[in-house]
Amino acid sequence: MEHEIFIIDDDSNVTECAKEMFTNEKEYKIKRVTTNQIEEALRNIPELFIINEDSIKVPILELCKQIRNDEDNNITPIIVVSSNRDKEHRLKILECAIEYYIISPVDKEYFYYTVKNVIRLINTNRRVSPLTGLPGNVQIHAELKKRLSRREDFAVLYLDLDNFKAYNDIYGFLKGDEIIKFTAKTILKHVHGSCIVDSFVGHIGGDDFIAIVGCGNYEEICQDIIAEFDAKVGNYFTQTDLERGYLEVANRRNIIEQFPLTSISIGVVVVEAKRFHNILEIGEVGAQIKHIAKTIMGSSYAIDRRK
Repeated sequence: MEHEIFIIDDDSNVTECAKEMFTNEKEYKIKRVTTNQIEEALRNIPELFIINEDSIKVPILELCKQIRNDEDNNITPIIVVSSNRDKEHRLKILECAIEYYIISPVDKEYFYYTVKNVIRLINTNRRVSPLTGLPGNVQIHAELKKRLSRREDFAVLYLDLDNFKAYNDIYGFLKGDEIIKFTAKTILKHVHGSCIVDSFVGHIGGDDFIAIVGCGNYEEICQDIIAEFDAKVGNYFTQTDLERGYLEVANRRNIIEQFPLTSISIGVVVVEAKRFHNILEIGEVGAQIKHIAKTIMGSSYAIDRRK
């Protein structure tokens, strides 16, 4: 995977230093950008900005704010390299949500590992759901494999929302995102509240979640999640829909269809040592047992306790 790094540098000193450091690492693409090319650089959305303050022709705070206020680059990491050692100056730059301030002349090893670690953090964050902040599929698979390899006894909860597409069709994706965030918080609260040490919650994607618990009270966790979900999900519906008790959605033929209000289904797989050989087998049983839960009207859970 290529890592595109833009260095805003009017005299090329920092750019040449960076190119020298990464000369043997071809995946790092270092590009020098002058202050006259800022708009072009912002349109390209690099993985990282590095600013050589000593060389630029515009005030550093103005430039940092320009990058941070750009809709496409408001989360792009920024490293400022400067010979200015004044503490107040450094703090003003960091207040602009700048990740690192490196004092020049640059210590090449420090500079090298700072850039490497920023890129590593970016790649790690890409594995996390931007909506819920929960670990994604890479970490989910790693967690399951780890527990299987250790031959641990644990339970896997597969959770998703019922009639969520109908909700999105009526209320829109922004409201749908709010229900997903509410669901994530509810799951986290009751999983981590019951199994503080030996628990894991991940976001598979969309309205699908997974929880892994090492404690034996997985049924109580399911009951608590459902109780809180059902008690508060009404906040995301209009009073009209709540009183009616169902959603009305026009299908592709413009025929009105009725759907129950959004609920949550949980399928639980009890994993005991030697029962499963790999995580695919767990996932297959999880899909089966969650399907059973979804056949029950309203929020429900089903547990697979087969040996």
